[in-house]
Amino acid sequence: MEVSRKEPVSLSVRPQEPSFVARSEVMRALEEEVDCAARSDAKVLITGETGVGKEVVAKLIHQRGVRASAGMVTLNCAGLPDSLLESELFGHTRGSFTGAYRDKPGLLEMAPNGTVFLDEVGEMSMRMQVVLLRFLETGEIQRVGADRSATRVNVRMITATNRHLEAEVSNGAFREDLFFRLNVVRISIPPLRERGDDIPALVQYYATWYGQQHHVKSPDLSAEALEALLAYRWPGNIRELRNVVERLVLKTNGRTVRYADLPPEVIRTSALRSAPSASIPKPEPSDELSERMLKAGESFWAAVYPLFMARDLTRAELRKVVQIGLEQTNGNYRSLVQLFNMPPTDYKRFLSFLRKHDCHLPYQRFRALPTQLEVARKVLSAG
Repeated sequence: MEVSRKEPVSLSVRPQEPSFVARSEVMRALEEEVDCAARSDAKVLITGETGVGKEVVAKLIHQRGVRASAGMVTLNCAGLPDSLLESELFGHTRGSFTGAYRDKPGLLEMAPNGTVFLDEVGEMSMRMQVVLLRFLETGEIQRVGADRSATRVNVRMITATNRHLEAEVSNGAFREDLFFRLNVVRISIPPLRERGDDIPALVQYYATWYGQQHHVKSPDLSAEALEALLAYRWPGNIRELRNVVERLVLKTNGRTVRYADLPPEVIRTSALRSAPSASIPKPEPSDELSERMLKAGESFWAAVYPLFMARDLTRAELRKVVQIGLEQTNGNYRSLVQLFNMPPTDYKRFLSFLRKHDCHLPYQRFRALPTQLEVARKVLSAG
């Protein structure tokens, strides 16, 4: 299924397995990168944490490219010994090893004029890296056990990894020349915790998908359940979200998903994240700092940042400062940057600082306060 560019996923139509469902700005920008990569025939390196959807992006590039009418073959390089990996890629001749009863073509020969996707390419041994590099340079196929090249193939190579290959090159674990060969077009997929806008749409989509797969009614989510899902950090990314949603569909059997229906790890994380702000015995530091920024015009970097870095301000107190600001801006972080007297160019720096120290609060919980935005505007205009 193609990505819905502007409209939400329609629940009245039986969905196919999605390529990806995107609502956040960062994923819409990534879709443009996918389209750009599809228009060319260059090698693509896709990076991102496990479960973010690297194979999905690879399939999109193939489906939208000039090789879409040809085949696409996929191979996960992780956990395969060199002999098996080489045989899978290049094929083997009869008698080349025990069990090789006949000649067998490899995946590279099975996708003429198509696309080959190598997942977890960072797991390859140094020997296999040399073998792959030689193929990329010549396009020639030499089957395991053969004494000469059998044929030359024309395929597009897309690779993916959850490793930081630049660091692997520095450590001597990955060949620099192979890295440069693969890293022509680079697409980095952000983890799910950094694109919370996508979570409601993904939950809705997979609830409908699994509801139809298991022949049960797709459940709705209570506000408390959705808030907990938004607050969860999703270490397994979309793969974990899919599993959670399927479990909820089967557990609720069509009724509304309540907070108590959520998996223990989601409930535990939600409780931990909400506990600090609720247990601060003395809110005076956050109130005082907020007043210095809102009324005295001090910048966040001058009023709050030095105290936090000197450990005179706790994470709970910093979260409270951010909470006060988000209540004023109706959950809008860009307006919060302006409210805290920072230049607009500091937006990414500010969010990076909050995420690094686990003080980034989900904005959705503050969107139910529409009148607070007017308060923020009055404060800004008075300043």
